[in-house]
Amino acid sequence: MRYISRMATRTTLALDEDVLSAAKAIAQFERRPTGAVLSDLARAGIEGRRKTQVSRAGFPVLPSRGVIITPEFVNSLRDGDE
Repeated sequence: MRYISRMATRTTLALDEDVLSAAKAIAQFERRPTGAVLSDLARAGIEGRRKTQVSRAGFPVLPSRGVIITPEFVNSLRDGDE
């Protein structure tokens, strides 16, 4: 991720210790402010929810629902058997 300077808003958040520790470690490694690292991580999480990241043959791969899709299953749905 690259750092882009933006207007910052100060606020107080309650973070789990492991999250804060990881963000501080990343910030120290990248020599960046912890707030900037947390902003980038939050932004990446938001973007990850907006789009499906995995695709095959140009189509997004949807999460598994525990059903194996076979030609027979598709035919039964098309024929109205299920």
